[in-house]
Amino acid sequence: MDSLNRHEDYGQESLEEGHLLDDPIAQFQAWLIDAEQAEIYEPNAFVLGTVDSQNQPRSRTVLLKGVDDKGFFFASNYLSRKGEALAVNNKVSAVFGWYSMYRQVLIQGTAEKVESRESDEYHVSRPHDSQVAAWSSTQSSPIESRAALDAQYDQALKRFEGADVPRPDFWGGYRIVPTRIEFWKGRSNRMHDRIEFVRTVGPDGSFGAWSTSRLQP
Repeated sequence: MDSLNRHEDYGQESLEEGHLLDDPIAQFQAWLIDAEQAEIYEPNAFVLGTVDSQNQPRSRTVLLKGVDDKGFFFASNYLSRKGEALAVNNKVSAVFGWYSMYRQVLIQGTAEKVESRESDEYHVSRPHDSQVAAWSSTQSSPIESRAALDAQYDQALKRFEGADVPRPDFWGGYRIVPTRIEFWKGRSNRMHDRIEFVRTVGPDGSFGAWSTSRLQP
């Protein structure tokens, strides 16, 4: 495990407040494009953190499938562990790590189910076999073997062979509505740059303007 003793120099390329757009979501979009152009593997992958009904934290990697001024869109089975956690506590974290670029984005906010229309539109955009997969797996539930899982999938494939696949009512989209977004840039000697955007939430749930501050590494 040589990596445990490695001390890599992340370089001196700085991240200054003036380098960032005033809108952190627009800035995230710009960094995502940079990651795509750098050919980062799965640049839209992020680690989603939730807290379940037993107050236990859980994390897993999911794929971002949309981002706009309203927030960050992903899809899941509503009955999965993440779906059950979000049903009781919709506060979440998200971590995008583009480590070969010495960049990271950390997001905090709430995850809300999107409207059925938006879930339907995303479902239709998926490949046919991925649509089928949503029907073939009771996500997060135990199963006796891989062979049993493959049998479920084959059965679902036969069910929808040559036919449109409707969206299951237990599967759809969520949107992370951010209240905090931090941009991290690795620097030499672990003296990293961290720029944080935070917006206040009023008693009525309305958002205020984003404020910016630099955090110590």
